[in-house]
Order: sequence, then structure tokens, then C-alpha cells
Amino acid sequence: MSELLTTAQMAEADQLTIIGGVPGLTLMDNAGRGVADIAQKMAASGALIVVLCGPGNNGGDGFVAARLLKAAGYEVRLALLGEAASLSGDAAQMAALWDGEVLPLEPGLLDQADLIIDALFGAGLQRPVTGAVAQMIDQANERRRAGQCKILAVDLPSGLNGDSGAPLGEVVIKADRTVTFFRCKPGHLLQPGRELCGRVDVVDIGIEASVLDEIKPGTLRNDPSIWRTTFPDPARQTHKYQRGAALVLSGPAHATGAARLAARGALRVGAGVVSVASPPDAVAANAAHLTAIMIKPFQSIDGFAWLLKDARLRAVVIGPGCGVGDRTQDMVLRALATNASVVLDADALSSFMAGFPAHTLFAAITEKARGATVLTPHEGEFTKLFGRFDAGISKLERGRLAAQRSGAVIVLKGADTVIASPSGRAVINDNAPPWLATAGSGDVLAGFIAGLLAQGMPGFAAACAGVWLHGACAAKFGPGLIAEDLAEQIPSLLRDLRPTARANNGRIIA
Repeated sequence: MSELLTTAQMAEADQLTIIGGVPGLTLMDNAGRGVADIAQKMAASGALIVVLCGPGNNGGDGFVAARLLKAAGYEVRLALLGEAASLSGDAAQMAALWDGEVLPLEPGLLDQADLIIDALFGAGLQRPVTGAVAQMIDQANERRRAGQCKILAVDLPSGLNGDSGAPLGEVVIKADRTVTFFRCKPGHLLQPGRELCGRVDVVDIGIEASVLDEIKPGTLRNDPSIWRTTFPDPARQTHKYQRGAALVLSGPAHATGAARLAARGALRVGAGVVSVASPPDAVAANAAHLTAIMIKPFQSIDGFAWLLKDARLRAVVIGPGCGVGDRTQDMVLRALATNASVVLDADALSSFMAGFPAHTLFAAITEKARGATVLTPHEGEFTKLFGRFDAGISKLERGRLAAQRSGAVIVLKGADTVIASPSGRAVINDNAPPWLATAGSGDVLAGFIAGLLAQGMPGFAAACAGVWLHGACAAKFGPGLIAEDLAEQIPSLLRDLRPTARANNGRIIA
């Protein structure tokens, strides 16, 4: 279930299902049952559960959950925004089945609650929460912050934009857990939505996956299922250059570590030959640390260009520790003029500020081939390169726009890394643990992507796979991670990913 649906696409999925013969009432009943099931995992038997219902279908889901939880022996207190008489459609029918009291949103409602179910708005809200509802949300968040209760959100925490992951205003529910239906939305994965949702459970409510053929979602959650078919799986009869050659540009003597991290990442992920292009003053430092990775000295930009003429070269990394300025710009343009795929990170990006130099970079990328170049900026580098976007444009859409503008695959890094292709395809990655935020980890990521490009993966797939592996390596190692640890986790992950890989006991791992 890697597809991510916008709020509009999810509404379309509902309508297609109803047109196909499944009553909306059935979808609502299934949704409410899913909420009730998760609520019972969060609250002890007999606990007090307060259900906050809104005037739309989200509130209808809340009425269903309240009825089922009451039948299961919980003490249930239900409150409705507005009057029950004003409800319509499926929500009105579900409200009619509730045999308990319907309370207003008023002070004291949340007192003694063990669990609060937020069924106020979900994805239907388009404006900031204000008034009595905002006060109720503040009270709920304060009780949760004090450890007095937990909060379960229905579909989305009220006040959160499901497409961008951004709060609609100053007031938004902070949930421990969120129940959503059929597929996640981008806002479940994009920050700060990911934190505001807590754990997200996806419930099957009776919508068939076949509706996706008509909706055609363009955004996916990063997962091996979306790139495994292009993941390299070397044949028995092969040699190192057939497995791919990659070149990483080193910085000067005092800044060589970043390039070595990238080079080791490329080698570990499977590139057959990895070399470090080293300026003269850095040769000794690199030679003291490298063994399987070769060193290729060069003395000038023309010397670097000569190294790029090796026809066996499939991927080049420029940026880690190489310095900011005209010299780096020139080397980037020389690399883009070759047939090799290029990964640009760190200083290579900062060397092209927004404006004319960036225009020069994008022209060179587009002339090369759309998608054959991968840019890996963090937010600061992204802003330098592409300028500032309007505040209302999400990280997902910024990544898409930047990919279309530059002609490159964009890896916009962060806890919610977005990978975007010039074609409009985009992926959100959510497997990165917090300890991945450590010096040098981005250099390793650049190496992972280059190593996969060297083995023949297409640019977008290589970027998606590299980012996923990056997060998986960090999660596998755990707290205390430093950048040097990342590449060392790769071998065990590759055993699981490669269809013909075998464990030491000979068992085939699919």
C-alpha cells in the first residue's frame, strides 16, 4: 500500500466505490469499526472514552465508534459540534443509532477521560480552527501533555492539512495514534504532520485497490516494492567494471573525510570499482585511509576532466568537502558533459546560488538527459539553489517543482525526505530515525545513490533506493550512530533485497 492519496483523491476513491455499488453507510460503518478496534488497544477495559464528533462524515465515524465502544463495556461520553438535527446523509443515520446522550462542547467535558477520540474534522477542514472547538483542542492537548490521557485521531488530527502535513492554523490536535482509511495521505508522512499523527494505522473499509487505476496517484511512500525490480543483482559471470565504476571528487587535505565516506558508501552498495579523484595535497591523507578504494591524483581542472574521459565510468559524485566556488562550478559542468550519471551534493550545490549560475547548472543538466542527474540538497541548500517558494507550497510540491525546473531528480533531505522526478513522480521517505541527523550522513547517502547508478539503476529509482537504504542502515544500527557506521550495515540489507542472494546457511531470501 505504497500509494499516497491527496484529500481530493481519497474523496474520489470513496465516490468511485459508492458508484460501484458499496453504500456510503457501509464505508462509514467499517471506518467506525476500525476506529473502535484501535481505541480498544489504547484504553483499558471499562475506561472513560470521550468522542468528539464534528458535523460531517468524520463525526459519523465517531458515532459508529462510540456505539461499538459502549457495547464493548467502555464508559463513553460523546459530544457534538452543532446540533444533531443539523446532521445529514450517512452521518445523520449513524447518529440516530447512538442511544446515549449527545453533549455540547463545553468545559469539563474532558475531565477524567482516559482516551479522547478526535472525530471533529479529518480531511474535510480547509481553514484554521477557532472558537470553542479550538479551546477544546487546547484542553485535549494539555491533558495529553500532562500524561492524563491519550488521543486517537480519525483520518487526520483536526487542524492538519492532509496534503501538506502543515497545520491550518495555530491549533491542531497532537495525537498518539491516527486511524486512516484505504491509503495514507502525504500529510501523514510530511513533517510536522508525521509527528502530530503519531502512529498511523490504515484500515480497510471496503474500497478496492482497482480504483487506483482511475485515480492514478503520482505520489508514493518509499518502499522496496517500488524499485526492487530495478535493483542490481549481479550475475555469476561478471567482473568489477560490469558491476559499475564510480568516481568521487575529494576536497583539499583538510577536508577529505566527506569524499571517503561517499566512496565507501558507493563501494558497499555494490559498485565494482570506486575511485577518489584527489588533488595533490590530499593524496597522502586519502592514501592513509583507503584500501579497496583507488586514488586518482589530478592537478588541475583539466586533469579532473581527463579522469572523466574513462569510458567505463558510470557515476560521479561532486560536492562532499570539495569547497564552494568557481572551481567547483567548473568541475560540475565538466562532469555533466560526460555520459556518466552525476550526483551533486553539499558544496557542489552551494556553488550555484539562485539566479544566473543556477540557470547555467539547470541548462547543463537538461542538455545531459532529464533524470540522469541527482541533486541531494537539505533545506538550506535547496533555498540557495531554487529560491524561496510561497509559504503555502508543501515540501512535496517544492520538490516536484524543483525537479521540473532543473531537469534533475531532487532528493530534498530531512526526516521526511522527498524524492521527485522531472516527470512529476514523487516519493516520500519515512524510515529515517532521528539519530541519522549526524555529520557526514549525507555524504554516505550521496555514495549510496552513486553506487546504485553505477550499477545501472535509473536515476529516480537509484535515489529512492539509496534514501531507503540510508534510513534502514541507521535504524539497524540504532542510537549512537556515526556516519562511518552506515555503510557497514549494507551487507545484511542487501541479502534481503536481492532475489538470488543467499544467507550463510544457503537459504534463498526472496
